Amino acid sequence: MTEYYVAALDQGTTSSRCMVFDRHGHMVSISQRAHEQFFPGPGHVEHDAEQIWQTICKIMPEALAEAGIDARQIIGLGITNQRETTVVWDRHTGRPVHRAIVWQDMRTADIIAKIAGEFDAAEITARTGLPLSTYFSGPRMRWLFDQDPSLRPRAQRGDILFGTVDSWLLWNLTGGVDGGVHSTDVTNASRTLLMNLQTLDWDDELLSIFDVPRAMLPQIRPTLARFGTTREPIEGIEVTALIGDQQAALFGQTAFDAGAAKCTFGTGSFLLLNTGGDVVSSSHGLISTVAYAIDGEPPVYALEGSIAVAGALVDWCRTTLGFIDASPEIETVANTVTDNGGCYIVPAFSGLLAPHWDHAAQGIVVGLTGYTSRGHLARAILEAVAFQVCDVVEAMDSDAGVSTRSLAVDGGMTSNNLLMRTVANLLGVPVIRPMMTETVALGAAYAAGLSAGYWPDKAVLRRNWQRAAEWLPEMDDSRRTVELARWRDAVSLASAWGRTRR
Repeated sequence: MTEYYVAALDQGTTSSRCMVFDRHGHMVSISQRAHEQFFPGPGHVEHDAEQIWQTICKIMPEALAEAGIDARQIIGLGITNQRETTVVWDRHTGRPVHRAIVWQDMRTADIIAKIAGEFDAAEITARTGLPLSTYFSGPRMRWLFDQDPSLRPRAQRGDILFGTVDSWLLWNLTGGVDGGVHSTDVTNASRTLLMNLQTLDWDDELLSIFDVPRAMLPQIRPTLARFGTTREPIEGIEVTALIGDQQAALFGQTAFDAGAAKCTFGTGSFLLLNTGGDVVSSSHGLISTVAYAIDGEPPVYALEGSIAVAGALVDWCRTTLGFIDASPEIETVANTVTDNGGCYIVPAFSGLLAPHWDHAAQGIVVGLTGYTSRGHLARAILEAVAFQVCDVVEAMDSDAGVSTRSLAVDGGMTSNNLLMRTVANLLGVPVIRPMMTETVALGAAYAAGLSAGYWPDKAVLRRNWQRAAEWLPEMDDSRRTVELARWRDAVSLASAWGRTRR
C-alpha cells in the first residue's frame, strides 16, 4: 500500500530546510543548507535571493530521496518563511534587481521619519495593525526607487515584481518566467505596511504613501489554499499553504483557539497570542496581525511581540567575536558561574522592537568590572534573551487583561536548558516545550495537509501534541524584582546612547 506524506519548505533567516512529515506529525526526513549573510553597511542586512532559490533546488530532492519517496506521495507542500524580508525581481529574466533586504535591516529609518512627519502614524497603525518601523517590508520599495529611479516606471508596468520570500519561492517553484504564480498569503501581506487588516487587500492610500505600484504586487490569498503546482526542482507537487514563520509556529503548537499563545526562540524571538476573529489593538507596543486564514472561512488574528535579536546574539558572539566555537558552548561557559556578576547586555543591533519600538537604541554592555569573567558575559548573553521575552509577556498580559500562567516555547534555542530555566525564573511561570520543537516547519506541514485534505480537521492535529520538557520557576520574588529593574535601567541607557549618536 502506498504511503502519503506532506512536506514543508522552511526558509529562515540563516538557512533553508525541507522536511517531510507523516500522518502523526512525525518528521520522516530533513535536508538543510545555510545561505550567506551580507552586512554592506551599519544597520544593513541582505541576502542573495538567487542563492536561496538554489538551496531550495538542492534540499527538496534531498529530502524526498532521504524519505525514499517520490513527488506522487506528497499530498501537499507548505511554504513558511522569514516574513518581512523583501525581494524585488525582473518578471522577464527572473533575476533580482537588488539583494533581498532582510527584516533586521534599518536603512529605511529616514524614510519612516519623513512619513511620520507627513502622515498620521496612528491612522497607518489602525489600518495595518503595525507601527511605523524599519522592520516592515513596504517602505523598502520607496528606498529602492530613491536609489534607482529607473525602477519606478518598470514597477508601474509590472515588469518588476515585489514580494516577501514566500512569493519569490512560489513564483520560481511554479514556473518562474514561464508562467510562475505571483501570490502571497494574508500572514505575509500583513507584515508589509501595505495591507488593510479589515479588507485583507492592498490599501490604495497606503500604496500611495509608500510609493508602491499595485502592478508589481502579488495577489493576496488565504493561508490554506491551492496556490499552484511545482515545476522546479521537482514537478507535480501541489502547493497548498503559504504561512509566515511565526504564524506557522503558532499553527504547529496547535494554538487554534483564542487565548492560546506560543513563544519561538530562533534568530529573533516572537510571542504570538491568538485573538480569534477579532483584531485586537495593542496599547502596550504589540503588533496586530493575521494568524491564518482558511479558504472560505473568516480570518483568525493574533497579537505579536517581536524581538529582533535572540539566537542572533549567540551567533554574533560565535562568528564575529570568536567568543565561542559552537553555539551550544554558550550554555557550558555560562554555567561556570552562578550569576551575571552585575553585567547586563542590551542587544539593540537593529534598535529595539516590541514593546519599545525604539529605532535609535543601540546595543550596550553595562556593569563591567575587573571581576567580570567570560562566564559572566555568557550568562548575560542568555539573560538578555530572557529579559526581552519578559518585556513582551508583560505587555501581552497588560493588553489581554490576564496574567500568563505558563509559556509554550519552541525553536532551536529551547535546547538550551539554562536559557529556559532563566525564562521560567524571570517570568515566575512554568515554561513548557513540546516533543517537536521545530514547530515552524511542522505548522507549515499541518497547514498544507489540512488544506489538501490529508488531515480531516484541527482536532486530529491537537492529538499529535506531546510535552517533552517543563521548567519551573525557582527564583524568589525579591530577586526577580531587582533583576528586572536592572535590566530596564540598561534598556534606558541603550535608548539614551542611541539618541546621543544620531
